[in-house]
Amino acid sequence: MIRLYSQKLKTPVGALRVAGSSLGLCRISFPVVPSRHGSHWFERYFSQLPEEYSAPLLSQTLEQLREYFEGDRRRFRLRLDLRGTPFQLRVWEQLLKIPYGHTVSYGEIASRIRQPRACQAVGAAVGSNPIPVVVPCHRVVGHDGSLVGFAGGLPAKEKLLELEGARIPFN
Repeated sequence: MIRLYSQKLKTPVGALRVAGSSLGLCRISFPVVPSRHGSHWFERYFSQLPEEYSAPLLSQTLEQLREYFEGDRRRFRLRLDLRGTPFQLRVWEQLLKIPYGHTVSYGEIASRIRQPRACQAVGAAVGSNPIPVVVPCHRVVGHDGSLVGFAGGLPAKEKLLELEGARIPFN
């Protein structure tokens, strides 16, 4: 059985709940996400909830997140334990390729996975990203550059993009 661990981290976008398994980082939750939603996710993919505990992977994750929020880290170097459908995994793989401080549209992601008509499905996959910030779903914007959809709330998305120095054309 895979063991799960979690810890909280206070950040400029709220207190994040960070969880990992023995395989890697598996979830980051924003305070605006209801806890029952997170519980459902863990029960679906792991059949258990994480324990409050400081495992080495979580210590490394928290340190890298602190560095990111202080402006000292542009790229995360962490083992990930991503759980999702094959389609979601393809979308999340593309999110990992978006450079720090840049944004792309949902349509661009759909084109990159060779499914240019799948913008709505891409949006759903981006919205289901279990590891926001590290898997940078905040870097995906509307086709006109507008800030749309983010599990942590649009103010958090805007703060993350501002931290990275991304151009936000429609504030």
